[in-house]
Parts: sequence; C-alpha cells; structure tokens
Amino acid sequence: MAKDTTGRMRVTVKSGGRMKLSSKLWLDRQLNDPYVAQAKRDGYRSRAAYKLTEIDDKFRILKTGMAVVDLGAAPGGWSQIAAKRIGAADGRGRVVAIDLLEMGEIPGVTFAQLDFLDAAAPDKLRAMLGGGADFVMSDMAANTTGHRKTDQLRIIGLVEAAAQFAAEVLKPGGAFLAKVFQSGADAALMAELKRDYAAVKHVKPAASRKDSSERYVLATGFRGARCD
Repeated sequence: MAKDTTGRMRVTVKSGGRMKLSSKLWLDRQLNDPYVAQAKRDGYRSRAAYKLTEIDDKFRILKTGMAVVDLGAAPGGWSQIAAKRIGAADGRGRVVAIDLLEMGEIPGVTFAQLDFLDAAAPDKLRAMLGGGADFVMSDMAANTTGHRKTDQLRIIGLVEAAAQFAAEVLKPGGAFLAKVFQSGADAALMAELKRDYAAVKHVKPAASRKDSSERYVLATGFRGARCD
C-alpha cells in the first residue's frame, strides 16, 4: 500500500493473470474511492446515495410525505436516501422503485420489477402510489458501445423516455431529476423541459467522480400534463 495525495492509504491492484486492463482500472477505482468506503460504513447500497444527498442538500427537493418514483433503482442507493428523507419508513411518504433487475427490500420502499418503457407502466405506478408522484428521479445510464455518437444518442433517448414518463405521472408542481452526460441534456430536451417546468438546470454533485462526464438535469415546478 501507498498513500495518495490526501494522505489516505491507497490499495494497489496488481496486474497479471487474465484480468483485463479495464477491469483492473475499475477495481482500482472502487477500492480507492472514499465514497465507496463511506457507503459501506453508512449502510448504503451504492456510492450514488451521496450524489442524491448532495443534490437534495442544495436544492431541497425531498420533503416529508412526498410520493417519489425511482427509475432504474437497483441496487437502491437513491431509494434509501429518498425513503429516509420523506419519512417513508414511518408511513409519512411513499417511494416506488422500478427496475428490470431484482432489488432487495428497503424499509419504506415498494419495488416493482418492470420496464418503465412499457405502455402500462405509468398506470401501474399510479396504482402503487395511490395517485400521482411529487418527484421522479433517474440515475439510469444506457449500455455503452464505445462509439461516442451512438452512446450519446442512447443516453439522450433514455433521458427523453424518462422525461416523458415523468410528464405522465407527476402532479403539478412536481420535480424531475435525471442523469445526463458530456454537455448535458441536448437542446431539444432542454426546450421541452423548460416548456413543462418552471425551472431547469444542470448540476454536478461533488460525489460524481472528477474524471466522469456525468451531470444531472434537474427540472422543478412541473406545469401539469399537456393535452397534445
């Protein structure tokens, strides 16, 4: 072991064997990431919990008694934070988490293993919530191909789909938060969000890795469902 620039002990991952370089770099980053270590100590399922924590500390989105939807929720870091901050475990709010993958139980969180792109998903979700949502959040990322243009189109498509889903289930005054990359949400999506919400901005929490291009788009003050 050696110390990094902050004085913390750094774990060195030895190369060799059949481990690919990309796998070695990922493991090295995980083992030496202070947020990963802190998540284990705090009992959170992922370091992403701190991203939502920092965003909410700054913008005060999550409030007691809210109805929250977590898209692409597994393993559940964001759902844990939301449930804690709205009082869901005490019955003062409700979090509905959706993912194609299975997710272990979290106090105060109702999980549905389904595809949010399914046409029936909004109705199923409203039934689970007992009405509309106050906040729809998404930390989803599209699978990458390594081809920059293709990957960007996939990312944009996923965020646009999440925004459309939010527009179908949010109550007036609600909020939407989603992961984007590189330059943020594209012009067409930003124009759509600005039409549907009172305020739209890009945010990058400190818990996002410095070498990552990830950012989040936050839209607040939903104006209400459109009649197209």
